[in-house]
Amino acid sequence: MPTAPTPAPAPPSTESPGLVRRIGLFQATAINMSQMCGVGPFITIPLMVAAFGGPQAIIGWIAGAALALVDGLVWAELGASLPGSGGTYVYLREAFQYRSGKLMPFLFVWTAMLFIPLIMSTGVVGLVSYLGYLWPGMTSLEGDLVGLGVVALVVVLLWRRIESIGRITVVMWAVMILAVLALIIASYSHFHAAQAFDWPAHAIQLTHGSFWIAFASGLTIGIYDYLGYNTASYTGAEIKDPGRVMPRAIVYSIMAIMCIYLLMQIGVLGVVNWHDMLDTNSAAYTSVASVVLERAWGHSAAQVVTVLILITAFASVFTGLLGGSRVPYDAARDRVFFKQYGKLHPRHRFPVLGLLSMGVITAAGFLLGRHTSLQTLISLLTTVMVIVQSLAQVLALVVLRRRQPALHRPYRMWLYPLPGVLAGIGWLVVYGFADKAAPGIHPIEWSLAWLAAGCLAFVLWSRFEKVWPFGPKEIREEYLERQRLEDAPVAS
Repeated sequence: MPTAPTPAPAPPSTESPGLVRRIGLFQATAINMSQMCGVGPFITIPLMVAAFGGPQAIIGWIAGAALALVDGLVWAELGASLPGSGGTYVYLREAFQYRSGKLMPFLFVWTAMLFIPLIMSTGVVGLVSYLGYLWPGMTSLEGDLVGLGVVALVVVLLWRRIESIGRITVVMWAVMILAVLALIIASYSHFHAAQAFDWPAHAIQLTHGSFWIAFASGLTIGIYDYLGYNTASYTGAEIKDPGRVMPRAIVYSIMAIMCIYLLMQIGVLGVVNWHDMLDTNSAAYTSVASVVLERAWGHSAAQVVTVLILITAFASVFTGLLGGSRVPYDAARDRVFFKQYGKLHPRHRFPVLGLLSMGVITAAGFLLGRHTSLQTLISLLTTVMVIVQSLAQVLALVVLRRRQPALHRPYRMWLYPLPGVLAGIGWLVVYGFADKAAPGIHPIEWSLAWLAAGCLAFVLWSRFEKVWPFGPKEIREEYLERQRLEDAPVAS
């Protein structure tokens, strides 16, 4: 999973006072990569193997990278032409204000209130799974209590000023890097190529429906692990030369993380027989990285690295809720969400309601994942994201090209509109197969229900705030206006 969700949207100003364009290509790429590679691969490698039924699981990582790449080109053009802080929030606001007022940015925040804490829930599920390696006698109830305790501890630690949190996140990120390197080095020090590439007969049957169901499940898991390739877009107001830096940072980070994930997947398969990962009660399924370390370097080394993975999982939840709690706060401050979320703690100056809301949803998501499966959580959070973020952004790109043709676009999507079309198809595959990936849970129906509830909430909110459809539309082509001011001749 990404170590943090999409950052909070900013107020409407494209460049708030004090923001300086100082982030270059290397830093922007590092920002993306730091969000992409968290605890995710440690907990999803067995899921990917189970989805494909063998070591051909590497197809899932490549497919996830391909979807991230074509979708990343959508982010690249939008981020380069609208280089402010806010990402999706800004793009939807600019593109859809003409017909639906503030509906789309409102719905984005509404869905973010669900999919961000669900991403964090996967981290808590992973933490409890790896804790089981150090505590083999842990009961189901004890695991539930530990997970809920972790969520409560994170909320308590975040109940303070942001200045005292920065140093903690740097240390936690360093621990995550150490855990990833340890797993890769250990796996290749005890590597068996014949085992890693022991593909079963008829592993790829393009004419068989079961292969495509496996592919869709693998694509969902893969794109979940690549989430974060868009992070630099949320800091657009601080990126130097965004037309050049934004697309390169997205492409470079995706390619680099794909290499890391492939190294991890192939390395693990060279140490742990893939048949062992199909047993959901085995250590090879619940804590595969610990098993790799134990077989390569012994039990003590495995225990040490397991502790590092536990810290990594905790860090992902910690930084995720830190950023996620700011999403409804900034939207409320921008008068696009319920104003109650715009209130800060009187002493420590953090958004109280946003933090508490996401903490509660994270805890509920953890219990759901514990008593169903991690795949269920991943299916739920991806389906919630697809309509209002992923597909909406593809459409926003087309709308902005038509509505604002004069907008300065330092980067224009390569082979437009093909990457957008492919991204849309990829997201529809993820969405369309969600119910099959999580049988009995009905992620599609739940995502539609959440969206319908968001539309109802918008109607109530807009009526109270007296904005469209109960008031005038507020059309403001902010970036075009700013562009005209910059291009206007200076009076002598």
